[in-house]
Amino acid sequence: MSNNDVEKRWHDPVMFRSAVTYVVAVIAVAGVAFAAAVVWHSLIAGILVPVVLFAGGVGALVQAYRVWKAEGVWPIWQGAGWFLLLLMLVCLGVPVAVA
Repeated sequence: MSNNDVEKRWHDPVMFRSAVTYVVAVIAVAGVAFAAAVVWHSLIAGILVPVVLFAGGVGALVQAYRVWKAEGVWPIWQGAGWFLLLLMLVCLGVPVAVA
């Protein structure tokens, strides 16, 4: 059985919960790096903020590909990946602000 990619009836609460948990965990790690950058004025910790978000975004997009290959509900993971990459772009100024 193959899902049509244009079909709008994509509903998988378990997949959504796992994607949200992943995004929250990545943001929490980036938040810890941000707090370290603010407290210690550390350039390395400031650089880690966008790096963690970028790695998390790429990881979510890789997971989207894996779910797509398994014919699952992949747009949930794709959305998570793009959200993290967008957040990474917003946080690109953190190392400059710390320096």
